[in-house]
Amino acid sequence: TITSFLPLLLLLQEADLVTASSSFFSFFNLQVVNGIEIYSMKIDSKVTSRFARNVITSRAVNRGNMHKEVFFDVELPKTAFITNFSMTIDGVTYPGNIKEKEAAKQEYEKAVSKGQTAGLVKASGRKTEKFTVSVNIAAASKVTFELTYEELLKRQFGKYEMFIKVKPKQLVKDFEIDVSIFEPQGITELEAEGTFITNDLQNVIKKTFSDKKGHISFKPTLDQQRTCANCSQSLLDGDFTVKYDVKRTTPDNLQIVNGYFVHFFAPTNLPQLPKNIIFVIDISGSMSGREIEQTREALLKILDDIRDDDFLNFILFGSDVHTWKEKLIRATPENLDEARKFVRGIDTEGMTNLYGGIMKGIEMLNAAHEENVVPKRSASIIIMLTDGQPNVGISDTQDIRAHVKKATEGKYPLYNLGFGYGVDYGFLEKMALENKGLARRIYPDSDSALQLQGFYDEVSNPMLMDVELHYPENEISGLTKNSFKHFYDGSEIVVAGRFVDINQNRLTVDVKGEGANDALSFTTQQDAEQTAKAFQEQEYIFGDYIERLWAYLTIEQLLEKRTAATGEEKENLTAEVLDLSLKYKFVTPLTSMVVTKPEDYDNQAGIADKMTEGIDIFSFALSKKPNVPLMYPKRKALFDGDPHFIISVPQKEDAICFNINEKPGDVLSLINDPVTGITVNGELIGDKRANSDTKTQNTYFGKLGIANKHLNLKVTVTSEKITIQNGNEKTAFTWLDSVTLQQEGLTLIINREKNLVLSMGGGASFVIVLHQVWKKHPLQQDFLGLYTLKSHKLSEQTHGLLGQFFHPIDFTILEIHPGSDPKKPDATMIIKNKELTVTRGWQKDYRKDPKHGVDIPCWFVHNNGAGLIDGVHTDYIVSSLF
Repeated sequence: TITSFLPLLLLLQEADLVTASSSFFSFFNLQVVNGIEIYSMKIDSKVTSRFARNVITSRAVNRGNMHKEVFFDVELPKTAFITNFSMTIDGVTYPGNIKEKEAAKQEYEKAVSKGQTAGLVKASGRKTEKFTVSVNIAAASKVTFELTYEELLKRQFGKYEMFIKVKPKQLVKDFEIDVSIFEPQGITELEAEGTFITNDLQNVIKKTFSDKKGHISFKPTLDQQRTCANCSQSLLDGDFTVKYDVKRTTPDNLQIVNGYFVHFFAPTNLPQLPKNIIFVIDISGSMSGREIEQTREALLKILDDIRDDDFLNFILFGSDVHTWKEKLIRATPENLDEARKFVRGIDTEGMTNLYGGIMKGIEMLNAAHEENVVPKRSASIIIMLTDGQPNVGISDTQDIRAHVKKATEGKYPLYNLGFGYGVDYGFLEKMALENKGLARRIYPDSDSALQLQGFYDEVSNPMLMDVELHYPENEISGLTKNSFKHFYDGSEIVVAGRFVDINQNRLTVDVKGEGANDALSFTTQQDAEQTAKAFQEQEYIFGDYIERLWAYLTIEQLLEKRTAATGEEKENLTAEVLDLSLKYKFVTPLTSMVVTKPEDYDNQAGIADKMTEGIDIFSFALSKKPNVPLMYPKRKALFDGDPHFIISVPQKEDAICFNINEKPGDVLSLINDPVTGITVNGELIGDKRANSDTKTQNTYFGKLGIANKHLNLKVTVTSEKITIQNGNEKTAFTWLDSVTLQQEGLTLIINREKNLVLSMGGGASFVIVLHQVWKKHPLQQDFLGLYTLKSHKLSEQTHGLLGQFFHPIDFTILEIHPGSDPKKPDATMIIKNKELTVTRGWQKDYRKDPKHGVDIPCWFVHNNGAGLIDGVHTDYIVSSLF
């Protein structure tokens, strides 16, 4: 009997060149809990023609004299699909089953009230997501966890790469990484290295390759794992990387097995196409500080790599749009020197006229081709970098997408780079995919400039454009993408399909593309006997690997199409992905894997899900719509409603929420930064009931006071008007106004009867949402919600009910169990060295939908945030708004 589920949530980052170019295996680490001994850890990877099947196995024994909880913790590549997970306890195996997500959700909701829940899968880094599951085992019992996942390795900079995160957290008697590679084209090079590898450990890495086979083994003894002779700490903490490439005597390689084919295309020694590149850069106020500095640094390094026959230009957008030159110009040494001078002078100003910036770039490229400014045989590219959301000019993202798609007409790929967590990544991704490009998140860190430069390096060497791979239409079905705008040096095009006649064993392929000097064409013929002969030499081929490769690639590309699709098209794509996911047992955004635990082990069960990059916040209840584009800026905090406070914790990809219950008329200190001089206070209002009991009366924020004492600025916001006091001067607006106001140190945008955006001194920005209710409502009245953006621009001394959470915060969730509401489990939260009882719940985010809001899953802290906030909530009551 299934009596409970542990929801395990996985994030899939679609169309990401970094993750798409490599396979990243992260070694599991089993945490030692009260006498649990982990005696074996192993990852066994078999790669055949770039397709990897990986089996992670960990074994533990309970050395205690009572039931103990064991955790299985592993990081996976975001592009991987889990295909199996099982637990073997005292010789009995409990396998996982793939189910449609909605069916799994219904079982979850039915079961969660009857037993314990634990575990989750979430993003743990830029390239990986973490899978965690736990089980209670009896004294002296043994448990074996086995996880299988599959992934197609993609080529980048001339090599395939496996990135293995090694972090066992303790000495392990039997620790091993074993990678076997078989490539019928032959292997030309094979490398293995680790960030933690010492001179002594270097000899422990065993590497061999000959002709078609390659093998890597890493099996350190207990003594070799120690940090010192008698230490119990392990050296194994870091990254283990395997790279390889294959022989390329011909431009392509075609393989046929059991009615399916895969075609690899990667020509070499071609002359590089000249490129026409436009950089569209967000210079709004939120980019100030480190972001714009790193952007300048990256652009200067990119200019060093621009070739003499390339053409370029820069377009900057804040509230207005500025260009370096009126048209694309050639990258002569003199022009590059002038470009460097221009880049060094880039600075921030105003808001975010994204529409104006991107449309200017497209218009400039169109004009360059129409007027023959650029060579006919050249590759045109637009790279846009933004850290925010459009709020000047056309700001409706659907309208922007429609205009951009119409303007490009598929002629140029659009690459959208989203800087940080404040961007609408879903919008950027859809717009890029609709225009033959892709989106990439640039993580706000010390290496952001390297991330930007690294992306440019991926697309800086176009060798062919308008590449078409043609297959006999009457012979092939289920063909994956076979048309590509550009082929870049060091990459590889992969196409797969199936034969109409499963017994067909011969295929002819024509490939056409436009090169730097002329049109190129290639013709390839292959039969199944040639493939079979190539595979006779090795023993570990999983026979259906080409069929599974085809299914993997098809699902990956259908999910990409689904991202930008709507209506009937999206429904059809959803049905197709679901059918393939269930048939081939892949955990995708539309399926879940259910693992039933035995009755003797707390009647637990698990669900593993895979979601999309568009979701940064996790729920312990499964979502019907895994692609809801919900984004949180770095260390974002907000309040809205009664009043509800929501604290985003990006490193946990989760949120904490709490309520403050005080009486109408009280003023609360929300943000107080003595360094920047910014303060935000809020005054509570109640409902319309006269002389009602304040203990039961709902309260809201009816008035906000935002000030910058260094600039002598005060802004008062109520549900009726907005008043700005600059020294002795006062300016007032109503919510019926549509306003864009820029003064020294102040930017204010009022979106009529919806919200306003306020920025002071180029630092943090605030979005204030107006909630309007029916004027004749017997109880409710209009109120305000506050959302902070770019809060990291405030100082480390910032405090207040919200301000204290602009600093990094960490927590651990333990002992998840049923609560009073069957759909909202309780748990123990370890935070600030305290144990708090919390409840999984939902709060509303009203930024994009002021009327209905979007549900945000979070851990709710009871009793006015007691134990979470510094001091007690009454410490934050102040005398007035200013």
